[in-house]
Amino acid sequence: MYKILRKKVLNPTVTLMDIDAPMIAKKAEPGQFIILRVDEDGERIPLTIADFDRDKGTVTIIFQIVGATTEKLNQKNEGDSIQDFVGPLGVPSHTEGLKKVAVVGGGVGCAIAYPIAKKLHDQGCEVHSIVGFRNKDLVILEDEFNAASDKLCMMSDDGSHGEKGLVTDALKKLIESGEKYDEVIAIGPLIMMKFVCALTKQYDIKTVVSMNPIMIDGTGMCGGCRLTVGGETKFACVDGPDFDGHLVDFDEAMERSAMYKTFERAKHEEVCNLFKKEVK
Repeated sequence: MYKILRKKVLNPTVTLMDIDAPMIAKKAEPGQFIILRVDEDGERIPLTIADFDRDKGTVTIIFQIVGATTEKLNQKNEGDSIQDFVGPLGVPSHTEGLKKVAVVGGGVGCAIAYPIAKKLHDQGCEVHSIVGFRNKDLVILEDEFNAASDKLCMMSDDGSHGEKGLVTDALKKLIESGEKYDEVIAIGPLIMMKFVCALTKQYDIKTVVSMNPIMIDGTGMCGGCRLTVGGETKFACVDGPDFDGHLVDFDEAMERSAMYKTFERAKHEEVCNLFKKEVK
């Protein structure tokens, strides 16, 4: 069992937890993920490692409440425990040798982008972070990104926080102002990553994306995270989750990721109704 040491609500649908997991914290690197089960009858889900503290032995996870398991996890509180917490899994993000990078995060994908920005900054890399949300109520990790960035561009679809517009608007503005990046790292909704890659391809800037959004089982056995990269079949969980964004077939990935949305919503509603009955 793994104890929840801290729980923090970041916005109405996103929660942060610090988990007591010293063995995982000892080996964890940005870009990797864990697999957890809330209880002994629960399903296994992959969640990206949002942060870690080797001295305290803690691993931070940030999750969006979208399905049955994340709803059950969100019902847990500080002092409670979860059944299984396994990792670190996946290939760590490549950060060595980079001198100037634009890190682009969208929505809850910022939880994955932040530890990468932090490590790059700690290594002396110049980091320009561009993070976007639909509105001010959904903003997460602004202070953390500010501390890990030499330049921070906050974007919102409706203009309620930071500058109005898309992350691609801010990135294009920076590139056209003369900023030269060794690499762009984009993490967020598939459609966002697709358009970031379409933009950077015009300027011949290497772009890395995280395909974490399509992972399901996390071991390569289910085939749910199968994708095409440069004409070859890859699995996000064992070959990634990071890939060359200019080689990813995003249309195929988006079609695959939509397969389970109806089931996911139904199970979420089922669990919510169960908890409501228990409260009564």
